[in-house]
Amino acid sequence: MSTVRAPADDGAGGLAGFRRNVWWALAGTVACVLGFAVGDWVLDPGVHPGLRAVTGLATAATIVACAVLLGRRVRDEPASAGWLVTACGAAVLAGAVPLAAGNFGIWSIAPAATIAVLVMFLPPRRAWPALAAALVALPAVGVAVALATGEPHVGHAAWMPALMVVAFGPAMLGMLRGWQVAARLDDARRMAGRLAVADERLRFAADLHDIQGHHLQVIALKSELAARLAEADPARAAEQMREVQQLAGDALRETRALVQGYRRTTLSAEISNASRVLTAAGVTVRTDVDADLAAALPEAPRGLLGLVVREATTNLLRHSRATRAAFVLLPEDTGARLVIDNDGASPGGPAAGDGTGLVSLAERLAAVGGRLSWAGEDGRFVVTATVTA
Repeated sequence: MSTVRAPADDGAGGLAGFRRNVWWALAGTVACVLGFAVGDWVLDPGVHPGLRAVTGLATAATIVACAVLLGRRVRDEPASAGWLVTACGAAVLAGAVPLAAGNFGIWSIAPAATIAVLVMFLPPRRAWPALAAALVALPAVGVAVALATGEPHVGHAAWMPALMVVAFGPAMLGMLRGWQVAARLDDARRMAGRLAVADERLRFAADLHDIQGHHLQVIALKSELAARLAEADPARAAEQMREVQQLAGDALRETRALVQGYRRTTLSAEISNASRVLTAAGVTVRTDVDADLAAALPEAPRGLLGLVVREATTNLLRHSRATRAAFVLLPEDTGARLVIDNDGASPGGPAAGDGTGLVSLAERLAAVGGRLSWAGEDGRFVVTATVTA
């Protein structure tokens, strides 16, 4: 694979794309149904031109206002008062004109679509009762007008509005619910990644406290005792200070050992830790690691590969919406090749090396005869590192 500085995984890109798809689905449903259903009547030459013009303009205004309101809803923004008035006024006009002209088939489409959009801004416990009220009110209006005008097919005037409410309301609320669930799952996934990192930090902090707490407490007590004995018994004070010096040296050595153990990376440990962290974040992980090959690698190349695993995992958690990842270690000429693959690449994002440690790791690998490359294509992001034994 050629070395390509590809765009980094952009976690927001996939969710933003899904949000656009939801908006297109909702707004497209309103536009298509109103356009096709009302369009035939608006283009009918047998209908008075004035009525057709008013209905056409009112229907177009209803579509635009509903699209704007839907856009605000999927972005979790409050409804605009101006667009609410526009949507309601246009929908009433788009329904009243055909109803007054005796068309009991299409009059309820614009009002039903607008009602479905408006109830999306209500909490669920109020949205469904609002739809139930519309399911009663619109057919009642149709029946009342049909009876007042002597329409013989009163049943048609009742079931058509009811059908429109049933068709628009649950479908649009269902699509909105799907978007909300996806957004919450994305938040939970990112939180799981942050919690995994925080858990590792807490583990290190606990280890540091266990090592330093006892030593520092004893050092403080012995220092206080030495200060009290300095004049009365200089020999005992000197003995206490020698013990303080020894304790301080022990604490320093143990702290250095802890930090070195924390910073020292081994390939097997890093891959195991990465699998655990990614799994906790909701990513399905596959590992294909030649254990004998990993153990046979010299310490320096093996440690650098471990750093590559750590950096790639960090980037995936911070910048990706990946659902699958793979860690593969295979023989490569006189060394080994590590491939880290995930399905969360987002075209158009920032370069993968911008603001990350991949560039510096590439330089460190090159210094020991290795090579690091990363590439993004067809929604996948691949980091490849090669080292010599």
